[in-house]
Amino acid sequence: MAYCFISDLHLQEERPDITQAFLVFLEETASKAERLYILGDLFEIWIGDDDQNDFISKIREALLKTNKTTEIFFMHGNRDFLIGSKFASSSGMELLNDPSKEEMFGKPVLLMHGDLLCIEDIDYQSFRKMTRDPKWQEEFLSKSLDERKKITKDLRDESKQATGKKKEEIMDVTPSEVVKTMEQSFANLLIHGHTHRPNSHDIKINNSSAKRIVLGDWDEYGWYIWMDSSSCKLKKFSIS
Repeated sequence: MAYCFISDLHLQEERPDITQAFLVFLEETASKAERLYILGDLFEIWIGDDDQNDFISKIREALLKTNKTTEIFFMHGNRDFLIGSKFASSSGMELLNDPSKEEMFGKPVLLMHGDLLCIEDIDYQSFRKMTRDPKWQEEFLSKSLDERKKITKDLRDESKQATGKKKEEIMDVTPSEVVKTMEQSFANLLIHGHTHRPNSHDIKINNSSAKRIVLGDWDEYGWYIWMDSSSCKLKKFSIS
């Protein structure tokens, strides 16, 4: 038995190389796992389950095929938080709350997208709070697809400008928030993405040894974590 974890693929039609790498990954790697956990930002952008095209259909069909052998769990990221139950169920995915604590091989494991840990980025946290509000989402989804596309483009342009002015450390996790979150969950392993800083960090939680493993974003390399009863390893492969 094994579990597989990925995040931050940012799938988009403009990067067919990443899409192809993902399709191969599902068939050759993820399908060999008991469970696949997608911890957010599977897509670069998502404006509603009603925005469908051939590209999205291809991804949905591949996920559904993988679901024949592998349970698939999906957690929202900051790019695809509008993925709803309609798309999830049609893709064979079960939605996960952020954060979620899962029992894995007899140990508690905390799963997050990771953006909730970046508390020093106050502007982003305000934006996150606004866009996760059910009323905001209901109002946004009531607009036409063209309106949603324009609003999303404007928000992304603003985000890019703001990101360029922010200090690097602000966009990373806040160490004290990591410790606080793990202590509250009584987990000695945290797996997350979002920061695009793949690494494995040894930390102390409640005077005990603990670990935080960060998934990387898919670009030149694809990143995943493979967990079985004896190990939990961060792995990468070349995307060409």
